Parts: sequence; C-alpha cells; structure tokens
Amino acid sequence: MSPDLVQQLEQRFGQLHLRQRLGIEDDHERHAGRGGGSLRPRRWYLSPSIISGSLKLTGLYWRARKNAERIEIRRHPIALPGLPSAFAGFTILQISDLHVDISPAAMRRLAELLPQLNYDLCVLTGDYRGKTYGPYEAAIAGMARLRDRIAAPVYAVLGNHDSIRMVPALEAMGIRMLVNEAEPLLRDGQVLYLAGIDDAHYYRMDNIEKAASQIPYGEFSILLSHTPEIYRQAAHADFDLLLSGHTHGGQICLPGAIPVTLDSVLPRRMGSGSWRYGRMIGYTSVGVGSCILPVRINCPPEITLHELRAA
Repeated sequence: MSPDLVQQLEQRFGQLHLRQRLGIEDDHERHAGRGGGSLRPRRWYLSPSIISGSLKLTGLYWRARKNAERIEIRRHPIALPGLPSAFAGFTILQISDLHVDISPAAMRRLAELLPQLNYDLCVLTGDYRGKTYGPYEAAIAGMARLRDRIAAPVYAVLGNHDSIRMVPALEAMGIRMLVNEAEPLLRDGQVLYLAGIDDAHYYRMDNIEKAASQIPYGEFSILLSHTPEIYRQAAHADFDLLLSGHTHGGQICLPGAIPVTLDSVLPRRMGSGSWRYGRMIGYTSVGVGSCILPVRINCPPEITLHELRAA
C-alpha cells in the first residue's frame, strides 16, 4: 500500500485503528497463502465441494443457482417511537452482502431493479468482496457499476470480507463509508443521526462508543452494522434502529426458511427479517449475493425498502 494511502487512512481513522485492522488483514492473507482461506475455521459441511456435491445428488443444484439471481424487493414499513416528524415516510433502501465478484447473475439482476425503485437514501451493510482475502479490484469495479444505478446518497459499512484498503476507492465513487462514525441527516429543519461501525464479526474493530459519542443524547439514531451480533451493545447505546446483514438468512435453508447455519452468535429469530430487542428495532437482511457458492435454497436474495413511520 502506498505511503500516501496509509497517510490518508491514518488521518481518517487514527494510527492505532489502522495498524490493528491492517495487521489482522495481513495475518489473514499469510494464512490464506498457506492454503487457508477462511477467517475462521469453517464447519466441514460448508466446503464448496460438499455443498455442490450434495445439491447435485439431490437434483437441486441448478435450481439453487437460479434461485440465487431471483432477487425479491421487500417493503418494510417501520413504526418508530421518537422519529422526527419530518422523516415520516422517509425511505431507506438497504442492500447487503453483495459479494460482487462471485455473484455475477445476481448483480446483473440488481442493476436491472435499481432504476425502478424510489427511495431517499441507500445504505450498504457490508461484504462487497467475494473472498475474505486476496485482490479486491474486481469487487471495486462491480461496485462502481452498481453505484451508477443508485439515484440517492449512499452510506455504507465494511464487512468481514472487506479490506479497509477499499475505503478510498469506495468513497471516490460517492459512497460515504462510516467506520465507527456518525453523521447527521437533515430534513425540513429536523435531524436524524446515521452511524456505522467497523466489522464486529471477525475483525472486531467495532467501536459503538465512539460512534454513539458523536450523537447528542436523546436524538433519534440509526446504526449500520455488518453483523447483528452487536444487538445488545447497540440497544444499550440507545440506538433506535439497527440495520445489518451478514447471515444470508442461512442461504441454504430447510422448508419454512429454517437455516442450517447462520455463522453468527445470536438468537435465531434475529437471523433474518425484522426483530426487536428492548426498545430497539432491528432488521437483518438476507443479502443480495451469495457466499462460498452462488446457490440459495428456501432463502431468496433480497433488497429492502424500509419506510420510516412515526409511532
């Protein structure tokens, strides 16, 4: 990485945060180079060959491939106590877990859908790259093509598949990355705060305290996190709404959308869709792209239109 880029990232995130994040990334790159390829040891049944072999044996492989590009548009009205009246009807488009470079069919379909939608703001909740290591140029190029199709301000957070080295390129295309940061959104003289944290699943570089400290006490606030696993911390930091992804809803599910695994430490009811913890409302997107292989069973990909309503 060039000295200019290092200096740019240090000024933005601080020397310590950058050194830790890059150090963990470099450790992982070395592990992957020795034949590893996972941030955490995966269960044996999450091997690509096991998954594809099992789906082929059951005759579901090609159906699962087709399912992975059938993106559903979910409309999610949310009644939110304390919502500033100016933001009633405000619509947020959430797109999560794109895995752009390994989900080409889903990306083509997403590019077709985006111009048809009406919304005030777009949020991306992490995982732009397919693998957790290696080159990310293809993911950046794919993100640039999609960004051209989004007709609203875009805010985003990093996921456990993403490198902090990607931040300058993503911001250069007009995506405001929130890395333990918060920003006010103004509408008709009223304010809503949008915060985002670094990955809390593998890198554990999230700092909710830092993000929340930038929000005046009592103001309405939304937190973006790649993973919903930090739901307790978010609720007790007084966030009103948590938008996240990461789980893919299981991606391969039993009938009834029952996930085989969520690769997350959290109650299963929080693995997809809307949920509540204390007074905080949460939503976990099942994502657009696919991880490991572009296959889905009983868990279609989604983009979500959250319509904010005053309770």
